[in-house]
Amino acid sequence: MKTILSMKTLLSMKKRLTMNCHYLKINTALKAVAIMVAGLSFSPSVMADADIDPPLAALGPVPIPPDNEMTPEKIELGKLLYWDGRLGGDGSMPCAACHAPELGWGYPSSISRGYPGTVHWRNSQTLINSAYYGKLFWAGGSNSLEHQARGAAKGGVAGNGESNVMEAQLGLVPEYRERFEEVFGSGLPKVENAWEAIAAFERTLVQRDTPFDLAQTDASKSLTAEQQRGQVLFEGKANCLECHNGALVSDEQYYNLGVPSNKQWETSGLAQITFRFELYAKGVTEALYRETKRDLGFYFRTKQKRDKGKFRTPSLRYVKYTAPYMHNGTLATLDDVIEFYNQGGGEDAFDTKTSILKPLNLTESEKRDLKAFVLSFSGDEILMQKPELPPSRALNYFEVANSHIDKKSNKN
Repeated sequence: MKTILSMKTLLSMKKRLTMNCHYLKINTALKAVAIMVAGLSFSPSVMADADIDPPLAALGPVPIPPDNEMTPEKIELGKLLYWDGRLGGDGSMPCAACHAPELGWGYPSSISRGYPGTVHWRNSQTLINSAYYGKLFWAGGSNSLEHQARGAAKGGVAGNGESNVMEAQLGLVPEYRERFEEVFGSGLPKVENAWEAIAAFERTLVQRDTPFDLAQTDASKSLTAEQQRGQVLFEGKANCLECHNGALVSDEQYYNLGVPSNKQWETSGLAQITFRFELYAKGVTEALYRETKRDLGFYFRTKQKRDKGKFRTPSLRYVKYTAPYMHNGTLATLDDVIEFYNQGGGEDAFDTKTSILKPLNLTESEKRDLKAFVLSFSGDEILMQKPELPPSRALNYFEVANSHIDKKSNKN
């Protein structure tokens, strides 16, 4: 005998199915398979909803890739390298230049800091909980922290480093030679290993003790009445859960919200040069190169018209410390963000605006409640002092020769 499941039962089953992969969007096909395995069927009205979203959940343990295990020595090396400008072009652009602890592990301007003589073109995102992303950068250009570290250090308007130069600069630091040998057995430092060490350090930048997480995991903790009302709005009338779901509070999908253009592109000649450079580097057509005035976002990766102006959903975790908001930093405060959504988003410049965006008609008290709940995804500020970096010293002939001998011995 077949059983028709109620919505309440389905939601309960959905919560069990998500388990430790809360932050991944679970599609209807997976749910259908799970229910069929249980010998059940479900009603056509439920099947029509092809986008049942994972529930909000407490953040689980950090996923560690099997090819880059965490060790105290590797993490400590990564921490040094995170602050070291020798992993870059002119020594002035370490990771911490655009992702500073005291600035939300990001950069407080609408547009991130650029390499000297240039400007950047997008807002700097926080590194807190970035270990949980499967898609990094605003258009998902990297699939791991290792790849992200390399992309930032070598990006033309970011670190602007060259691999051989960066390796030479690290090789002139006796302490680094010792540490790379201890951690990787590599003799002279290799940039591939540097990215692994930085990624290992960044996987320690995690916050799992927010008011929201504690309310989920500790029976003695609960959200405030205001936050609870905000959660009802978040999951209902405001429809935030459609994109900000799961434990990461992001579905990592791509949407065009109609975010307004950053006026910097209209007034700064250097910003316009940066934008044209990015258009050229990302292989757009000549017509787009000459005519495009806005960031094309996900289109740069797919070259599909339907993806113009789309960007990956950012997590709402640690959002208390990461203003301004959106890919180009045009919304200065959380109040601005909530009002932006309350108005149904912005102008559709590419005819690709996400159809789910509609005016919300939130009252002022509802906006306050919603903001209070969003802030429950942020705990105490995570601060860290810059470590003392080891000095450089010129190598002599015997040190270079011995390094090559060591490397040959390791291969044998």
